[in-house]
Amino acid sequence: MGRTSDAGQKILTAAQSLIELRGYSALGVAEICKAAGVPKGSFYYFYDSKEALALAVIDEHWTQQRTAWTHILTADTDPLHRLRQLFEATQATQQAGQQTCGTVSGCLFGNLTLEMSNQTEAIRTRLQQIFEAQVDMVDTVITQAREHGDITLTDTREAARSIVAQLEGQVLFAKLYNNAQRLDTLWANCLALLGAHTPQQTPAPTP
Repeated sequence: MGRTSDAGQKILTAAQSLIELRGYSALGVAEICKAAGVPKGSFYYFYDSKEALALAVIDEHWTQQRTAWTHILTADTDPLHRLRQLFEATQATQQAGQQTCGTVSGCLFGNLTLEMSNQTEAIRTRLQQIFEAQVDMVDTVITQAREHGDITLTDTREAARSIVAQLEGQVLFAKLYNNAQRLDTLWANCLALLGAHTPQQTPAPTP
């Protein structure tokens, strides 16, 4: 066993990998601890329950994803170009996962929404908060695109919600068919949802 100070992180990391691959319900504490390389008795020193661990996994994954989304969506490029980069990064992540383990893992948040949202209110509430935060981030970019003259719609919030829903839905189909190429249509679908008339590739500004 590693030092006590890193055993909790080992459990968290192992749980995140296992939940991404197999889901939450099928996992037991013993299996998680075995994958983490720590004694089963260590689990309850760090986590009150398996649900508490799932919430920690969700928060850890959101910290990572929010950092990546923020980097992309606040870049010094045209708003629609930033949205396209977000879709491209999402597809690249799913393709990398498929190359590593042979299957498209899908979105951790979407997977847990389907599996857990009717079983535990704490997880349902946390996932709602994360999806609303995603909508907030996309809404900011769509509002900037409207101010930039790229789109003319007025309800940017509902448009942002549709974009996030479309992203989640396409990732779900990619997982269902085990084919990351299902995500090839993300950008075209985004343009259709926004009613945008713009070239397929929006160039970044010259430094």
